[in-house]
Amino acid sequence: MKCDAITTRESRFDWAGLGWLFLFFWYFSGVTQLLIQVTGTSGFTGFRQAFLLSGLWLIPVLLFPRRTRGIAAGLGAMLWLASLPAFGYFLVYGQEFSQSVIFILFESNVAEGAEYLSQYFAWWMVPAFLAYALGAAFLWARVRPVYLPRGRAVTVSIALAAALVGYPLVKQGLGNETFEAARDSFEKRMEPAVPWQLLVGYRQYSQQLANMHELLEGNAQIAPLANFKDENAGLPATLVLVIGESTNRQRMSLYGYPRKTTPNLDRIRDQLQVFDNVITPRPYTIEALQQVLTFADEQNPDLYLTKPSLLNMMKQAGYKTYWITNQQTLTKRNTMLTTFSKQADEQFYLNNNRNQNARQYDGDVLAPFEKVLADSAPRKFIVVHLLGTHMSYQYRYPPEFEHFTDRQGAPANVSDDQLPTYNSYDNAVLYNDHVVSSLIERFSGSRANGFLMYLSDHGEAVFDPQQPEVLGRNEAAPTAPMYTIPFILWSSEQWKASHPQPLATSLGRPYSSSSFIHTWADLSGLSFEGFDATRSIVNAEFKARPLLIGNPHQPKAMIDFSLIKPKSAEGDMEVVSGDHESVGRKAPPG
Repeated sequence: MKCDAITTRESRFDWAGLGWLFLFFWYFSGVTQLLIQVTGTSGFTGFRQAFLLSGLWLIPVLLFPRRTRGIAAGLGAMLWLASLPAFGYFLVYGQEFSQSVIFILFESNVAEGAEYLSQYFAWWMVPAFLAYALGAAFLWARVRPVYLPRGRAVTVSIALAAALVGYPLVKQGLGNETFEAARDSFEKRMEPAVPWQLLVGYRQYSQQLANMHELLEGNAQIAPLANFKDENAGLPATLVLVIGESTNRQRMSLYGYPRKTTPNLDRIRDQLQVFDNVITPRPYTIEALQQVLTFADEQNPDLYLTKPSLLNMMKQAGYKTYWITNQQTLTKRNTMLTTFSKQADEQFYLNNNRNQNARQYDGDVLAPFEKVLADSAPRKFIVVHLLGTHMSYQYRYPPEFEHFTDRQGAPANVSDDQLPTYNSYDNAVLYNDHVVSSLIERFSGSRANGFLMYLSDHGEAVFDPQQPEVLGRNEAAPTAPMYTIPFILWSSEQWKASHPQPLATSLGRPYSSSSFIHTWADLSGLSFEGFDATRSIVNAEFKARPLLIGNPHQPKAMIDFSLIKPKSAEGDMEVVSGDHESVGRKAPPG
């Protein structure tokens, strides 16, 4: 009779039982991912990957159906524990757990952890965690064996493993040139689900931490600048560098754009020095800042490894240094940025999202900025690194800054499909104006003696009239919006009184931010062996140079930005530089 019962159960497949099993295993990754979706915190990719990868846990219960409840209990306990950091982190910060969070956790001491807990802990979190545990228990109570003939169970299990692990492994292996690249791509697919979120995050954290320490050790061996002089030595001063992200000055009303995307900066224009002919040498953050923040340039791209950085220079001048960043912290792509930040005396890491396509507002930098301004150190150098107008643009601003919603003020070339993206970029620029002007307002209110410089790392092409189909950045297909950046100086009245420097003749000079360290040194009153006054945009000895753009490790591919001109209204670009030609990338609409 017992054999007949089993045969009957095996002959009728229990789809409802399979559904309860899948729902149970999905729960531990899915709840947090569902919250992320409901709150609009990030894109759909993480939810999709967590959903698919939950199917892996069906394999052991299909192969050993008589042990289903025991297997489900063991796996469930492990998955529940592994899911708690991500679930708790979302409750506290409203962000997705990532390797950046692991970096912050290991960089913090027990006192800092207790401080964060007391600051963010709320009574409702206790019932939230209790409800989360009860939800898992409720689903486990409904778990039951699902029987398949042995051969079919093995076949289905192999198919699940092949579809969810084997196929992605092969695809990434064939689509990447190196094993490391293939592994990183595969891990990125696994990371949204537990327990891979912790395992992958920790492995990547360890690898990037080792890379960062290697860079920091190299930086520590660099000799200080020779014949170093500071005309402001011993005087109190606060100098602020604000680094924007993906902001094309052609989309700022401060630079003549018809839509009022920078109303606050427009209002204080008479307090600003607005340089209107500055470009970036590279259209990518890391590559651009390797030149902006060091002595590396288009012709000497590796000097960042052997000469002092901007942080080193300011510390040599006796400034206490701070780094406030809303960029992702420690990822493979951002290791160099974290290395720069670790050269500072104090750091504030605000963005621990797993990917850039997540809601993270730059207004978060204002509180730590005020805290640093109030620091008793007499000489302060503050770097504020914004997320700016980085893609995806709709995640860069809160709902109250969604001002541009229709076609009014948009160029005629923008199609209906492109309009939402075009508008969201302008809204991101509008919010960026709020953040930058708020930093200036707080700096001004502090009565500190000093100046604030704002520039963006690079620009962004977003369906601009001369290239109506181009979206994003592509060094192989350069267009002007990818390189034209805002470059703005604000000085306190006290600083201007003691540092009279007529800049009217400097504002239109053709300039590349690859020479930025010379301009910063000049403004700060610093000189040393290697300082080049001809590369400072504010110096009377300034000399115009070709505005080289492109990969400096491929010199023959580099071109002079001033020689780029529109070829047609269809979005193609003609590059006048020897035999080099480049065609703008066509982006899908919307």
